[in-house]
Amino acid sequence: MTAAAPRPGVPPRSGSTLLLARRSPAAQGGHQVPQKDEWPAGTPAGAAVEEPRRLDAVAVRAWCSLALDGLGLAREEIDAVNVYPVADGDTGTNLYLTVESAHRAVEAVFAAYAEVPRTADVVRAMAHGALLGARGNSGTILSQLLRGMAEVLAERDDLAGALRRAAESAYEAVAHPVEGTVLTVATAAAEAAGRSRGDAGAVAVAAHAGARRALEATPGQLEVLGRAGVVDAGGWGLVTVLAALAQTLSGEAPPVRHGAAPAPREAAGCPADPAETAGPAFEVIYLLEAGDEAVARLRARLDALGDSLVVVGGDGLWNVHVHVDDAGAAVEAGVEAGRPHRIRITHFGEPAGPRERVQRAVVAVVPGEGLAGLCAGAGATTVLARDGELPSGGELVGAIRRAHAREVVLLPNDPELRHSAAAAVEQARAEGIRVALIPTRSAVQGLAALAVHAPERRFDEDVVAMTAAAGATRYAELALAERQSWTTAGICQAGDVLGLVDGDVAVIGQDVAETAEAVLDRMLRAGGELVTLVLATGTPPDLAPRLEAYVRETHLAVDTVVYEGGHQDALLLIGVE
Repeated sequence: MTAAAPRPGVPPRSGSTLLLARRSPAAQGGHQVPQKDEWPAGTPAGAAVEEPRRLDAVAVRAWCSLALDGLGLAREEIDAVNVYPVADGDTGTNLYLTVESAHRAVEAVFAAYAEVPRTADVVRAMAHGALLGARGNSGTILSQLLRGMAEVLAERDDLAGALRRAAESAYEAVAHPVEGTVLTVATAAAEAAGRSRGDAGAVAVAAHAGARRALEATPGQLEVLGRAGVVDAGGWGLVTVLAALAQTLSGEAPPVRHGAAPAPREAAGCPADPAETAGPAFEVIYLLEAGDEAVARLRARLDALGDSLVVVGGDGLWNVHVHVDDAGAAVEAGVEAGRPHRIRITHFGEPAGPRERVQRAVVAVVPGEGLAGLCAGAGATTVLARDGELPSGGELVGAIRRAHAREVVLLPNDPELRHSAAAAVEQARAEGIRVALIPTRSAVQGLAALAVHAPERRFDEDVVAMTAAAGATRYAELALAERQSWTTAGICQAGDVLGLVDGDVAVIGQDVAETAEAVLDRMLRAGGELVTLVLATGTPPDLAPRLEAYVRETHLAVDTVVYEGGHQDALLLIGVE
């Protein structure tokens, strides 16, 4: 490999509070669930269980994994039929991201236990994860459905009762329930489950069948669905989640498709009648820490401000979703009720005023403001992953639109963004933008790709060159262990410095600099010409000079560049090209 192209100028570094690592389930010592040979191809690794007939902790984990996989497969079709309450084509993506957050919470519980955790802990984690990560109207309702189920399953093994409580709590959370939506599908599932007299597997199969029949009827219940010739998108998502539950508990994969074919994307996403698009201009979502009385007052105030109001949660933590014309007033109402955070505001309309498109642009997700400034200086449109929270598919689509280019290269820079990045690419392509997704797994791979970006080349040639540069860059990171845990490098204790290479823990140490040196040695054994170091705010001031000197003295002909990353999850990002 020839010497890497020079990077944009190196900003002066300052360093970071030592933050926790984002580690893979394998690195956290997560349990693997035995697989069943006769299950359908495509079942996620570790998701199948051996003939379960009750929804215990292992079965909940399997259900969550299968639901995530099912929504990943159905996401594009669900997005395509999204016409209610707003035809913004993101219901499938929002449901996927909501269940993805629930899945992470479940995996974290398994990683924290030496043995299989209690069922109550797992179902509560699934519901809490969905609450924290709920996206859009349907995702918010789904999180409440899971919370209602958890309220019952944490106390007793009663799946039918859990589904009944789920439907009831979802209706309670929606300010103005509408039939022909996910609420109707949830009620039908609960009623069918209540009529079943079999074991949990039979109850789950009955619930799925009842939900599927209700979904097929939604075009006749809601006029906007009937005009578009589609079923309710949120209801379709719930049927997919219930199909995963039925497969988990019965061992059989039920059909997930329905009788109503999806309308063409232009019909579903772009209603011909301008009146159909009338409505509030903004979607506002935030988490809120507040008491019950304050939330009751908040509901009344937000109901007067807009529509599609859904407030879910409890025990002091709520997820608030509303469509309004005055986004500031909706946020102010939350401030008066308690402490809002993770505020997301989405504008449903197109930006005003014509703007000339450039030929090509790069969109990059970055972990800190330091790299955001660096990449922006190199001409990229950046999306900041704030406080460890990855951007949604909708945020990535927004960044692609902001780039205002005919051709866009997307650098997600994190393996956990693969599905939402793919969703953003498909949506942007449907809007006529030519987009290439380079599957970068770390910001240092994104920097390597950006360094060889040449907009004067043909698009395909540029993408190939950037992909090759990213693929030739090995990556690592340093972080602090949050708790004692099994890792691929042995047992770590809380406060240990973890050196992760290509996503797996390779080195466990007590000193940041010594651990970084050990990681560099391991990475440079296979050769390399350039080491990239990205330091978080608050790292020791002598760390960068020490590592530069170490590389210079121990590995001849290897250059080192250092960047200030700002506030980022990892203490240190390392790239070797």
